[in-house]
Amino acid sequence: MAFEEAAPSFDGPIPGQSLTSELGGRPWQSKPQYPTVDEAVEYYMSRMTSDDFMDQLIDIMEMGVPVTNIANSMQLASVMEGVHTVDVGMLVMPVIMEMMMLLGDSAGIDYETGLENPDRNKARPTRVRKLIRDFEKKLKTVDINMGSEEKEVEDTEVIKESGGLMARRS
Repeated sequence: MAFEEAAPSFDGPIPGQSLTSELGGRPWQSKPQYPTVDEAVEYYMSRMTSDDFMDQLIDIMEMGVPVTNIANSMQLASVMEGVHTVDVGMLVMPVIMEMMMLLGDSAGIDYETGLENPDRNKARPTRVRKLIRDFEKKLKTVDINMGSEEKEVEDTEVIKESGGLMARRS
């Protein structure tokens, strides 16, 4: 069997080619289909009232995916498709979330909104506070005066024998 060297392929994209597309050549760079918040809300309401969407949304919400994540994914995809701008998407987010929560309530499912903070009212000790508490517990169990006199005597003897801290070695 003869080993053939693979010929270099020049059919691939040039490095950086994705950065050189024409201005306005991408959907999010062109004029949006729905430039106002009212128009974008109408777009989402018509889309979210379809039976297919409602079934899929309920399935996703039952899986435990927070409503905030679903709504953010929807509006981000619409921005990338050129449906509306980023700022309109941010302004429409609360409306999308309310509509999704309404659909979840009407279906009778328990869902996560993504707005809750379970640790909000709990006192969360920081690492330093925990270390201080642990150290204080150890101090209560140890006799502080025990062994301190012996150590002082040993330390002074070592210094006297060596002739001081900066003395030459002999």
